[in-house]
Amino acid sequence: MGREMEKYQLVERSISKKFRKELWNPFIAAVKRYELISEGDRIAVCISGGKDSMVMAKLMQLLQRFSEFPFELEFLVMDPGYNRENREKIEYNARLLNVPITVFETDIFAVANSTEKSPCYLCARMRRGHLYSRAKAMGCNKIALGHHFNDVIETTVMGMFYGAQLQGMMPKLHSKNFEGMELIRPLYCVHEDSIIRWKNYNGLDFIRCACRFTEKLEASGNEDGTSKRQEVKMLLRELKRTNPDIEKSIFNSIHSVELDTFPGYKKKGGLHSFLEEY
Repeated sequence: MGREMEKYQLVERSISKKFRKELWNPFIAAVKRYELISEGDRIAVCISGGKDSMVMAKLMQLLQRFSEFPFELEFLVMDPGYNRENREKIEYNARLLNVPITVFETDIFAVANSTEKSPCYLCARMRRGHLYSRAKAMGCNKIALGHHFNDVIETTVMGMFYGAQLQGMMPKLHSKNFEGMELIRPLYCVHEDSIIRWKNYNGLDFIRCACRFTEKLEASGNEDGTSKRQEVKMLLRELKRTNPDIEKSIFNSIHSVELDTFPGYKKKGGLHSFLEEY
């Protein structure tokens, strides 16, 4: 009789076997296409405790194990002020999935929740700053975030509909405030539906945003909320009924922007007009 597999081993096998086409292949495609990881990198894999960052952690572990060149990983959890239940759930899942996390605490929720003007934007900005700072102090040169294919699509549509600009989400970028640091998004080509199927298949339960705004929505029974991102998510879901490839089309469009057809564009913060070269 063979030894019964641990839970984390079953989870890893589901990634390499059952969900290979849905998770592993698009993950590897993004890493290679956008040159996200190089030999000698020391990467802080940033874990929020949600499904996206946890599957990213497992994918990065597997990649490190089978990579043709060496690189190092640190699994970084920033506690922005979670309640005890959410903090314990993150720590439990990390043990369950054999992810050796390093946790540090901040007061981000307290600061962000003290303002009524764009608290989510402020929270995101503060989170990233703290992650960059701690990762750099740990000797890392990159941080990895768990934004996936659908985040890329939704951000593009939101920018056009509500931000009055055509703006994408880059697969990697240099930090403006932390010299020598980069941000990478290894799940750039992974679909959210695939992550959800993987989570459900393995019977895993992860936290959500966990801020007071999310908790209020859940308490009222409105778990989806009424954010602009949710509006766009629902709109795309409706459009897919008549055009199943609409998300793929949007994704491909940000890789082939025809600047010659635009009357204006921004580059490195500067606004340019087609008249400059007319």
